[in-house]
Amino acid sequence: MSHFAGIPYGRLAVAVYNRGVSWPWIVMLAAAVVLVVAAEWPRFSGSFGADARRRRERERRKKSFRVVRSEDEEFVASVQRDLDRLPTIEERESHHRD
Repeated sequence: MSHFAGIPYGRLAVAVYNRGVSWPWIVMLAAAVVLVVAAEWPRFSGSFGADARRRRERERRKKSFRVVRSEDEEFVASVQRDLDRLPTIEERESHHRD
């Protein structure tokens, strides 16, 4: 392997590349990462936050729910009686005309 100034060429390439990356560029990169995380925070918190945990637990509980269908004749009759007692449009109009 060849050397330049006592440094192997492979390591020299890394040293030359890193020479242009000074601390202000590293700070700018870190600021960009913070900016992206801040902009995407609502989406991250929707997936990883406490609200997401509660939502997952609720979905898990809802999976065990089942719809109970009942054709209870007494209930149907009660609803029909209540509907029959409600005033109709014709009844209201006749009261206003009198």
